[in-house]
Amino acid sequence: MGSGYLKKKKQSKMFQSQIANMQGELQTKLDNLEVTGVAGNGLVTITLNGSHEMKRISIKPECVDPEDIEGLELLIKAAHKDASDKVAAYEAELASAAGLPFMNL
Repeated sequence: MGSGYLKKKKQSKMFQSQIANMQGELQTKLDNLEVTGVAGNGLVTITLNGSHEMKRISIKPECVDPEDIEGLELLIKAAHKDASDKVAAYEAELASAAGLPFMNL
């Protein structure tokens, strides 16, 4: 094999290593991320981490109506979606800033 092949192979390994390092840095940022989703003008708030795991949920007492459990369920679902959308937007922003719009973290 020629030296051109070995040079390209070495460059490829360096590129793969750089990508892995960048992905590791992005994942660290996501691991430390916390975002809060809100619904019902703050009646329900949900905080997620960068892995979309729920860290906290807060439900204001005035939101709890035994006659309207479905309404509370909808507020919880909406707050979770709001927080999840924020995590996804942050993921896309990080990947784009790193020049990796194709990256799936």
